[in-house]
Amino acid sequence: MTAASLSLSDDQRAVLALWSEVNASLSAYHKLVTSFGNAELAWQAKVEAWRQLGIHHTHLTRHEQPEQTLASIDVIQQALIEGRYGLLFSDQSDYPTQLLTIYDPPPLLFYRGDKSRLRQAQIAIVGSRKPTAHAQKITFDIAQYLAQAGYIITSGLAMGVDKRAHLGALAQLDPEYQGRTIGVMGTGIDVNYPNHHDKLFSQIIEKGGCIISELLPHTQPHKHTFPRRNRLVAGLSLATIVTEATIQSGSLITARLTSEQGKQVFAIPSHIDNSNAEGCHHLIREGATLIYHPQQVLEDVNSQLGYNHDSRATTPSSKSDKYLSNNNQSHSSQPANSIDVDRSFGIATGQPIASNIKSTPSAIVVPEHLTLVYEQLDWHGQDLDALIVTTKLAPSQLIGQLMELELLGVISVQGGRYLRV
Repeated sequence: MTAASLSLSDDQRAVLALWSEVNASLSAYHKLVTSFGNAELAWQAKVEAWRQLGIHHTHLTRHEQPEQTLASIDVIQQALIEGRYGLLFSDQSDYPTQLLTIYDPPPLLFYRGDKSRLRQAQIAIVGSRKPTAHAQKITFDIAQYLAQAGYIITSGLAMGVDKRAHLGALAQLDPEYQGRTIGVMGTGIDVNYPNHHDKLFSQIIEKGGCIISELLPHTQPHKHTFPRRNRLVAGLSLATIVTEATIQSGSLITARLTSEQGKQVFAIPSHIDNSNAEGCHHLIREGATLIYHPQQVLEDVNSQLGYNHDSRATTPSSKSDKYLSNNNQSHSSQPANSIDVDRSFGIATGQPIASNIKSTPSAIVVPEHLTLVYEQLDWHGQDLDALIVTTKLAPSQLIGQLMELELLGVISVQGGRYLRV
């Protein structure tokens, strides 16, 4: 891509200038654009006109110094040319359409990695920054399972559950399913936070995932930036899963925003004396869907979109079209550059929506002589030694039955562990 192709247009420079001068304040930005008609007119307006709208005095001070604003834009332009990050504006075709339907959509997004992930079907997984060992394993396994089913796993790049969700989505042996994760930052696109997550950020980008931020470069973490991040996590996704969270967890903000956007919230139950899971139990009492297997998420989300569960790639039913039209959302999960999306209605045209999303048979029939082994397996996997102990079968007999189950297509092997499909 040439430097010329990365040059910002006058309209884009105006959006970026306005966004910079209001310091990424959503309320101030939308007030100015609404009052003046567009970003360019708002940016060209006099300071007194801004003052009459009740714009904060710090924004007025920046607006009085346009030379500093232009210098900041030049720095961003140079970073774009050097490929340090990319920039999407809300009127561009590759901007995630589903964000246009939330209450306060960002006018632009900085990104690193594969931006096409943003327009693919996503499921959010969020939770505690200090999860129990069990919750870490559950989170990783659910993310891995849903990524293999074709969904993108979206989370907030925080410690704990967020990190395990990203890693689970990345843990794919088949190259076709690698990189199915999006990280939403609560800092500027060039600020790694937490600091020791540098490796995770690099892994997401290198494997084909994407990291985004609506905040200006160099923006440091602040208590107000993370709820903003949570709203984008919810806005990008078809549904949100909370695997473990305390009653004061920020994950409950994401769950609330998901619900307010008319989407489904899933929560994983735990022991009643697990204080780390009080948030999940509260969500379930408030109407969140209790789940204990990721297939339940697939069934609910796919049924909302009208997928035919007897086929791995089907066109959505008319019910799905109606759902998408009513919600004005695009839920495409296409590979890059493989699908056109009607941004007016959010309905995919040209090929099936989410045609890369798999669905499993609704009923699995296992021969009677294999049921003993099959019943010892679950969706997160068992190794051979553990199965020898639980089934009490001779190794040769056990391996033979596992091979039969694999040939039947009801189990798979990953990293030496046998798990149900």
